[in-house]
Amino acid sequence: MDRLDPEEVRHRQETPCGLRPRPPFPGTVQAVHPGVHRFLSGEIPSTLIKQTDLLKWFLRWCARKGLLSDAAILDTGLKLKTTRKKVIFLEWDELMTLYRFQVPEDSRHLSAIWDVFCFCCFTGLRYSDVAALKRFQIVNDAIEITTVKTSDTLKIELNDYSRAILEKYRDEKYPGGHALPMASNQKMNTGLKELCELAGIDSPVTQTYYRGSERIEETVPKYALIGTHCGRRTFICNALMLGIPPQVVMKWTGHKDYSAMRPYIDVADAAKAEAMERFNRQ
Repeated sequence: MDRLDPEEVRHRQETPCGLRPRPPFPGTVQAVHPGVHRFLSGEIPSTLIKQTDLLKWFLRWCARKGLLSDAAILDTGLKLKTTRKKVIFLEWDELMTLYRFQVPEDSRHLSAIWDVFCFCCFTGLRYSDVAALKRFQIVNDAIEITTVKTSDTLKIELNDYSRAILEKYRDEKYPGGHALPMASNQKMNTGLKELCELAGIDSPVTQTYYRGSERIEETVPKYALIGTHCGRRTFICNALMLGIPPQVVMKWTGHKDYSAMRPYIDVADAAKAEAMERFNRQ
């Protein structure tokens, strides 16, 4: 077998899969953005933006390695019609309806899902953090964890609701010392929709988005939109509407700036304005 010269070895080491960086991509790469746009024209704008950002990340890597003949493509932007994504959460009365709901005997498989989701709603924890929660991380009536997604160290004091859920499983033994029974994220999301439908959380929710230039409105019952992350949103929105200062809520959730909290603050402000209107109906 012929030996590779040192220059060839260097090129193979610096590129993925041992591919040489020469020759660079042809000039037709400049048309990639319109091509991607056409290919994904049936997708909603958020999907299109996400896929384009991923492609641009790859192209920036290619530019650093000298694989692009014209890096100007990286400055090409997409102008898409978008709408602000609606924050889906359970309002306090809906949360109490779910918390006090008696799971039917023929749906007992939903009981653990019900408890875990309610625990998210009363602590602000993500599904991934509840799934990783160990009994020893509950110290002095508080949860002390390092989050899975962001590696933030948080201390979240227990309230009556979260404390009662933990107490329910105090004597249970789970592998790895976990504090609560856990199902997969997929099973949780499926079970939550079934559970919320049984509990009557079915107020209509209208979502507006664009597919290309076409404006689309869809109205579905709220239970169809409930997923595990809705628990975290429910905690944040209700905490703000209860009058807890945003900076305190951020200490519990790990948000580092107000820009990430802005959608939740807007929801709370709108709810407060609507509540004040009740005085005018008396």
